[in-house]
Amino acid sequence: MPSPKPHLFHVIPSFAHGGVPIRISYLVNHFGTAARHTLLSMNGDYSCRSRLTDHVDIKFLEDVRISGSLWQRVTSALALIRDVSPDVLLTYQWGSVEVALANRFFPLARHIHLESGFGPEEAVKQIPRRVWMRRLALGNVEQLVVPSQSLVSIARDIWKIPNEKINYLPNGVDCEKYAVSPVPGIMPNFEKQAGEITLGTMTPLRAEKNLPRMIRSFAACAEACPNYKLRLVIMGEGQERAALERQIAALGLQDRVLLAGHIDQPAQALGWLDIYLISSDTEQMPNSVNQAMAAGLPVVGLAVGDVRHIVSAVNKPFIVPAGDEEAFTQKTIMMVRDKLKREEIGAENQAHVKATYDQAFMYEGYAKVWGLSGV
Repeated sequence: MPSPKPHLFHVIPSFAHGGVPIRISYLVNHFGTAARHTLLSMNGDYSCRSRLTDHVDIKFLEDVRISGSLWQRVTSALALIRDVSPDVLLTYQWGSVEVALANRFFPLARHIHLESGFGPEEAVKQIPRRVWMRRLALGNVEQLVVPSQSLVSIARDIWKIPNEKINYLPNGVDCEKYAVSPVPGIMPNFEKQAGEITLGTMTPLRAEKNLPRMIRSFAACAEACPNYKLRLVIMGEGQERAALERQIAALGLQDRVLLAGHIDQPAQALGWLDIYLISSDTEQMPNSVNQAMAAGLPVVGLAVGDVRHIVSAVNKPFIVPAGDEEAFTQKTIMMVRDKLKREEIGAENQAHVKATYDQAFMYEGYAKVWGLSGV
């Protein structure tokens, strides 16, 4: 007897707090009990489950590990798909490739793959063996869902996915939620000082985010703007924390750079910032930039993925060529020194994200992907 609601099997490299797991959480919460979910985090981290409400139907495979040789991983994945018996298999990112490969040659479920970006090892160039593996594993997908135009080009031109199977579905944001006033005490050890200009970001502390670049740039900005009271706040957690703490200490910035850790309610914290920074070596369509725009912030960043494409027209001059740290620093200095420009860009970004990337558009698109049209 068929299930009364679709059973979706999500396989993701990690369900730690980060862009893709957060988006999955928003979607699962939004659709509620309209679907049944099973989720496997390949590295065993399920910490993003804290973002899910109590009113969703989801099972976490916390005791499952897929390991061994490639053949062992593929056969284990095949047995797992058979055991879970989903209506739709949803694989995410490179880290789920063994599961995608298993279903490619022994199809047990409809298969949709979702790709949102790359690690530091593929920030500049695709790794050839991974290109061939993606071509092989994704050769029979029903859809390949991507959030950026740069990924559309990669999927079509490099991975050789037929154009009709590529579904460009930009990330969306809850514009009303992020437009609220900030809440005192939401960030540990932070209190906004009178006259202070707070620069900041919200990101996992991972190598590809290149937060050392941001800290160096902030140090140069502080030196160039001695009459301004500046602080840098980095919201997020991850394996790079210790290295960042050492860098901050070496630069003597302990009183001016705050590693705030993971913030459960980022919408209540972003409003404390005056300027949003993004210093990544690789991105596609970062959720955090949408969230920053919804909070009415100007953005200074590097043109990786679709970052320059998604900000408002007046903000585009502040998105500099990828890897150009000097230009990133100079644009940050310009933004610090021009309060009226910050306010103008922030207002334009807020209107732009509401008109273009509101979450309603994303929910409509994912309802079709998940087979929930009409929900």
